Amino acid sequence: MSSSDRRTLLALIAALPLAACGFEPAYGPAGPARALLGQVSIASPTDKNEFDLVERLEERLGRTSTGRYALSFRIETMASGLAVTPADNVTRFNIDGRVTYALRDAGGDTALSGVATAFTSYSTSGTTVSTVAAREDAFQRLMVILADQIVTRLVAGSAGLDG
Repeated sequence: MSSSDRRTLLALIAALPLAACGFEPAYGPAGPARALLGQVSIASPTDKNEFDLVERLEERLGRTSTGRYALSFRIETMASGLAVTPADNVTRFNIDGRVTYALRDAGGDTALSGVATAFTSYSTSGTTVSTVAAREDAFQRLMVILADQIVTRLVAGSAGLDG
């Protein structure tokens, strides 16, 4: 048996368990998440955090202003000092983030909703400029993490959407 034949045989054997369990890619031709791609109109951002969240959501779901669904959200963040020096200076901050979201259909009925939570941190031990840059980067990372959680939950719940 040539090595090419062996690879083909091994690939077929490896695919058997997936076929047997009913695995279907979420974004596949008949996948449930196809109903979301390019069909979710996301609320307009009003500040930097919302802009970063919406930017990532649009990267993952597509950008549209007239989709079958509308996604609204509310962001809450809280920064707290983690590392304190003997001189009472905070050298590390933790940022907790929480996004409450709702996906509504054209009739205004809530199709999916939930809360995404995450945290990130940044250091303040550098210069003033590096601390400001680290803080801005931490908030941006947090919004990307939260947006990815929202999309994952929307995809997971998309089987219940009619599409």
